[in-house]
Amino acid sequence: MYKKFAKRFLDIVFALILLIPLLPIMIVIAIAIKLDSKGPAIFKQIRSGKNNKDFMLYKFRSMSANNDFYDKSKEDQLTKVGRIIRKTSLDELPQLFNILKGEMSFIGPRPWVVDYANYFTKEQMRRLEVLPGITGLAQCSGRNNLTIIDRINLDIEYIDNMSLLMDIKIVFKTIIGILKREGFSNSKSAI
Repeated sequence: MYKKFAKRFLDIVFALILLIPLLPIMIVIAIAIKLDSKGPAIFKQIRSGKNNKDFMLYKFRSMSANNDFYDKSKEDQLTKVGRIIRKTSLDELPQLFNILKGEMSFIGPRPWVVDYANYFTKEQMRRLEVLPGITGLAQCSGRNNLTIIDRINLDIEYIDNMSLLMDIKIVFKTIIGILKREGFSNSKSAI
């Protein structure tokens, strides 16, 4: 019952409730990004979603507009505003619209770049059985301090044990992690 109906209902309700007070903050962030550097305020990238269906993920742009995500020889070129919104996770706020569109959930495995799914084993593909989340068990259990295999294993553990109680625990652990800035990384190797 929770997995099929209540979780989606709660996602919609909380996304709408949060958008009301956060919309003015989001407008200020968008203006700050535009004043800080050239390029769009919103970063868009195709990610793997539920059932391996691709979708367009929205985030506030935290890097220079000419940053090459795929060039591993150079570190990402974070802007001044980008450093702040990354450290505070405010760059994730536009994903509230992904939630309203039914492409994401508040809690679930983080959506990865489409190319990564090409390397998943059959068991690892299970992380695509549910809607990806803004946060998840892997993010509140160490985030970028974990190996990719550890993150995938935690994603699968979440899928096997998904419940309202687990989602509530993840929300509180995520808030504590953001406040303590645990597992935060600007490295290109971070997913």
